[in-house]
Amino acid sequence: MRHTVRPIWLEVSLLLVPLFGILLLSQNDRALGIPPLSLDGLLDEKLPEAGNDTPKLKVDNSACHVCHGDYDGESLVVEHGMQEIGCIKCHGESLAHRDDEDHVIPPDKMYAPEDIDKACGECHKDHDAPAVAVIKRWRERCPKKTDPKELVCTDCHFQHRMKFRTVWWDKKTGELVVRKQGERTKPAEDNTLKSE
Repeated sequence: MRHTVRPIWLEVSLLLVPLFGILLLSQNDRALGIPPLSLDGLLDEKLPEAGNDTPKLKVDNSACHVCHGDYDGESLVVEHGMQEIGCIKCHGESLAHRDDEDHVIPPDKMYAPEDIDKACGECHKDHDAPAVAVIKRWRERCPKKTDPKELVCTDCHFQHRMKFRTVWWDKKTGELVVRKQGERTKPAEDNTLKSE
């Protein structure tokens, strides 16, 4: 590769031209009555404090929220986290899943629709809502499900579903079913309201 040397006058002029430009601009600002830039008052600026209404969780789900950040404030996660119940209680430690940058290893535990009620029932023995309230919630949140036998706990409670999935596993076997690189496969059915 051939190296050319610029004359010294060119090097000096490349340094001086921007300096003269700055000097001329600052002179114009003074002529227009524009005060010079100042950082006074900005150096001591404080960031706003977090609100006190943020619930204090008794578990650390941060490893899961690296990829599943949309669950960070989700009501199921918050309510359970305040009772010292984290993601790993239901989904296992899922270390291989967390370390998989290719997103093909499933979590340790997943729940097919027919397994959701049994899993919730391990901790929640009773359903103490009156029938009228249950039917009202059912009509609001999952009107497409007309057969009560199709309903599962998460149809009426919480929003614990990913809106879009790029990876689908068989929830019984953990076998990879669909993986389309850079493409969203299909929206997950969302039977929930936006707020509870």
